[in-house]
Amino acid sequence: MIGMVLAAGAGRRLRPYTDTLPKALVPVDGDTTILDIGLANLAAVGLTDVTVVVGYRAEAVRSRQEDLEQRHGVRLTLVHNDKAEEWNNCYSLWLAREHFAEGALLVNGDTVHPVGVERTLLAAREQEGSPGVLLALDAVKTLAEEEMKVTLDERGLMRRITKLMDPAEADGEYIGATLIEAHAAEALATALQATWERDPDLYYEDGYQTLVDTGGEVGVARIGSLPWVEVDNHDDLLRAREIACHY
Repeated sequence: MIGMVLAAGAGRRLRPYTDTLPKALVPVDGDTTILDIGLANLAAVGLTDVTVVVGYRAEAVRSRQEDLEQRHGVRLTLVHNDKAEEWNNCYSLWLAREHFAEGALLVNGDTVHPVGVERTLLAAREQEGSPGVLLALDAVKTLAEEEMKVTLDERGLMRRITKLMDPAEADGEYIGATLIEAHAAEALATALQATWERDPDLYYEDGYQTLVDTGGEVGVARIGSLPWVEVDNHDDLLRAREIACHY
């Protein structure tokens, strides 16, 4: 199993930082960036081979690659998405299909969370009957319109994932971290391809929905009250800076 980070996004709502940097390289604790936190978490659970999908301002990640590898004790493989500014992230994840084919723990490059999230996902995979795809789920947070909301079936498996859902219907929020087992990788890649070919503006979470709709199973691992934030705007960045200093 490898680590994986999606770091191709532009993050225009975080300007002026993202005038010259991808969102993943925005600092959240001194010189520590969102990407630093993600790599440190992956390394802490033993995932030192990490694939990073880059796109917008990819040269900024390349220029720091050696430093990032030395700082976190990881070996980075960069996958370039040349459509990162045109298409959504379903295509980004599909581009990395040969890498997650061996199994991967995926984290979004705009999510700040403690290593407890990775540990929760890895612990959940040991449970009998665990599906090949597991989503980290916040079932505690009060939800609003923007969140990537999830409903579960009677077995506790994902039934639906979308932002376009009444928050009152949701069982929780997907926080941007997924464990992908090797045996589920091919079916996931097929679902992702069908999704971006249908509409390249779709999210990779829509690919998870396609997987479920075509007979696949996606499970969840609840993270409890662990502090985390998806950094989309400057208010989120302030929250990230409040919590990142405690990691």
